Amino acid sequence: ERARLLRGQSVQPVGPQGLLYVQQRELAVTSPKDGSISILGSDDATTCHIVVLRHTGNGATCLTHCDGTDTKAEVPLIMNSIKSFSDHAQCGRLEVHLVGGFSDDRQLSQKLTHQLLSEFDRQEDDIHLVTLCVTELNDREENENHFPIIYGIAVNIKTAEIYRASFQDRGPEEQLRAARTLAGGPMINIYDAETEQLRIGPYSWTPFPHVDFWLQQDDKQILENLSTSPLAEPPHFVEHIRSTLMFLKKYPSPTNTLFPGNKALLYKKNEDGLWEKISSPGS
Repeated sequence: ERARLLRGQSVQPVGPQGLLYVQQRELAVTSPKDGSISILGSDDATTCHIVVLRHTGNGATCLTHCDGTDTKAEVPLIMNSIKSFSDHAQCGRLEVHLVGGFSDDRQLSQKLTHQLLSEFDRQEDDIHLVTLCVTELNDREENENHFPIIYGIAVNIKTAEIYRASFQDRGPEEQLRAARTLAGGPMINIYDAETEQLRIGPYSWTPFPHVDFWLQQDDKQILENLSTSPLAEPPHFVEHIRSTLMFLKKYPSPTNTLFPGNKALLYKKNEDGLWEKISSPGS
């Protein structure tokens, strides 16, 4: 029933004010006390799932974009991120919402759904599954091809409302963050709710194998080889992969070029609710 209601919503465009956008294999957690962030969101999920875990007592909310790389390690990370809010012990319960994926040929969505459900089930805490809008429950068919219905969601930290969403602004450092993921980086937490700062890096990766070869390929080759679901990708997918590959070619080893002094890049919301770079301590 929850899945049906969510699927039936129209997609709301979410502006950059008060938004913390979460990319693939990133995690962010905050609570209603946060003065900077009121919305967590992510989109462009095809076979991926977007996971929201929330504690109903203190309102601590975690949103993450899981692609099945290492679900066994990721679920405890999600759990611990919520437990890091010290007033965790108060009354209330843990509620989880899983959204995304479709009936894809390679059954990657189905596999991810099973992994996430069994890992959450394996946790010691009681976790209440509130929304399950994944795989076949998020599938539509057109000319015998399957597509996800919902590609993106947002959660309002203050009201706990979860809704279908699209995003124009996926920053800051969208390319750098995408490059880390394409280069095979693990799930990471990108936000510090205490200081209300987005922390990026420092990352390290090894040169992307055959980057020149991939950059010479046509759109069809890129889709077929670098997508988990070539037919269901959003229209900007190939362009996004190309620009990410260009970025990895330009920065084969990011440590000191992109992170001066090997320090994290720090961002904070300004008075208009937009991200602004702050100089790192001691720089």
